[in-house]
Amino acid sequence: MALSTLPFGLPERGSGNPDVLTRRDFLCRTATAGLASLAVPGVSPLAGGEAVAQGGNGSPADPTSVAAPHRGLLYPQQNQIRNVFDLSGIWEFQMDPDEAGEAQQWYATLPSPRPIAVPCSWNDLFEDARDYLGLAWYRKEIVVPSSWRGQRIFLRIGSANYSAKAWINGAVVAQHLGGHLPFIADISGQIAWDGRNVLAITVENKQLPERVPPGPPSEGGVAGASGGFPRTTYDFFPYAGLHRAAVLYSVPAAAHIDDLTVITSIDGSDGVVNVKVTTNGEYQGAGRARLGGIEADLAFHAGSADITMRVPSARLWGPEDPHLYPLTVSLTDAGRTRDTYTLSIGIRTIAVHGDQLLLNGRPIKLKGFGKHEDSPVSGRGHNLPMWIRDYELLRWIGANSYRTSHYPYGEEAMQLADQLGVLVINEIPAVGLNFDVPEQLTGQRLAQCRQQLRELIARDKNHPSTIMWNVANEPMGGSGSGRGSVVPRAVPVGMEFFRQMYADAHRLDGTRPVTLVGVQGGVRDWHAIFDVVCVNCYYGWYSQPGQLELGTQALAREVDELHRAFGKPVIVTEFGADTIPGAHSTPPEMWTEEYQVEFLRGFLDVSAERTFIAGMHVWNFADFRTSQGTMRATGMNFKGVFTRDRRPKMAAHFLRSRWGGK
Repeated sequence: MALSTLPFGLPERGSGNPDVLTRRDFLCRTATAGLASLAVPGVSPLAGGEAVAQGGNGSPADPTSVAAPHRGLLYPQQNQIRNVFDLSGIWEFQMDPDEAGEAQQWYATLPSPRPIAVPCSWNDLFEDARDYLGLAWYRKEIVVPSSWRGQRIFLRIGSANYSAKAWINGAVVAQHLGGHLPFIADISGQIAWDGRNVLAITVENKQLPERVPPGPPSEGGVAGASGGFPRTTYDFFPYAGLHRAAVLYSVPAAAHIDDLTVITSIDGSDGVVNVKVTTNGEYQGAGRARLGGIEADLAFHAGSADITMRVPSARLWGPEDPHLYPLTVSLTDAGRTRDTYTLSIGIRTIAVHGDQLLLNGRPIKLKGFGKHEDSPVSGRGHNLPMWIRDYELLRWIGANSYRTSHYPYGEEAMQLADQLGVLVINEIPAVGLNFDVPEQLTGQRLAQCRQQLRELIARDKNHPSTIMWNVANEPMGGSGSGRGSVVPRAVPVGMEFFRQMYADAHRLDGTRPVTLVGVQGGVRDWHAIFDVVCVNCYYGWYSQPGQLELGTQALAREVDELHRAFGKPVIVTEFGADTIPGAHSTPPEMWTEEYQVEFLRGFLDVSAERTFIAGMHVWNFADFRTSQGTMRATGMNFKGVFTRDRRPKMAAHFLRSRWGGK
């Protein structure tokens, strides 16, 4: 049996026979062995799933000034015991290009502030900030409700792109490197209960080579596909700012629920739900779990409790019936509830068997898109109305899935995917990686990728909509995308890098496949590590331009060769053609709506002839902003089947007829 199928084909529990290897045993052994033998200089293995607070330069934050990290990244929840204070709204804002603000104590007062909305990107708001990626300050005065006194108070920042530092009343409480994922700080000791509190946050999004995504070299380098400005190594705009909500939340001062892990399986017609509850300390008391109408006691030892609950004749979660069961976990003491948390869970399995992707034991074909969090004016700022509209359009067009290209999306977007039955390939921000670089850079990038993966899995592990983890998009082994440009020494470096990422992913979550998204003509060896082969192909656009028949022939050769080489499911995770809305021609010509339709038709026809193709994701759902460049008219990528403001092109109507949209 292929190694990649083992984690998903082995039994969860032993059969009493000591020779039977369970899935958990396999994952523990392979992850431990892999991390022991595969090392990149200067990088230590991730320890116990703990978050590491990061300084602005990528080094661990000073433990004397930054609150101790916490295991859990549970979504803040208001209930009878817990409280949430959303800080979204109008803040003070000031750019700090000379980085003089900290020495001048701007965390207390900004000398020349202007208003800004949070969440939002700053780039589309101010004339002087469009291309500014340097240091900027956010400031807000807040009053913490007196009813919260005696509880533990946390600050949670949903996304600060890219490097952030936070102060409460002049004291540093958190530092974090990497956008798109939340981080928290216990600020109980910094709260002023009898007056206003000053919250200040700095953010910068410098494009530095040692970061992930990496910036271009200090001299030369490229800007995505456009070679333009601002200079990046990826083809979307480098928006900066507080992109998701910052909140305060309170939990009981003594023991509280810090983390939940839910793993579901199917036994006949029954659903089997394993629940692990972790508290903030060495809690030894009692608890209670309620799943729908099923209740059971929890017994905590050293702050942890495990329980398995069986749901007779369970409704399995999937696109046709995205049924969610309410799971409530409580800590109890002498009949009194000390803390409680409710999570909506879906009972489902996802597995790889041979060259098939299985949802609830049955083959599933992904129909959908790559997307971007990109909106006029608000940039990458979390936009709930846009998300509601996008999910409505996914249903209208008949899609069942998307990939979070090229970074994790907002938590509310994941909650909507759970509710609406949308399948999600969840991706860390590892776009623009190149392994033809100095060893030190590879080590720095690996450390950040591992941090990002840990944070992503901690945040999204309980979402039934997340069916796969993706650890990188289009990594390179040289200066170009073709196999002829690969530098031989880069291939084994990438193999070590991705073996560690694969081992980490399966150690942190052994229930989902793990993949890498490659690119046409790119390094194929790296696909051998992963459970599913994902590849981006633009035959008929970037290669064979204007020659649709040659493009589809090249696609057929590519996917057939990948299948012969690896025998795994293949997903074409990007394919598309730039299309100016309203441009038409007959016969079809590049940049016209007719050409986009015929391009997509040819690729989908190739897929329909091959059972091993487990999915097709069109690039892109909607037009999105990029850096300025000669390949990007008006600083836009026009590969969307919808315009940026969600008006359908001809391709959207074609896909709706092809996919049976409603």
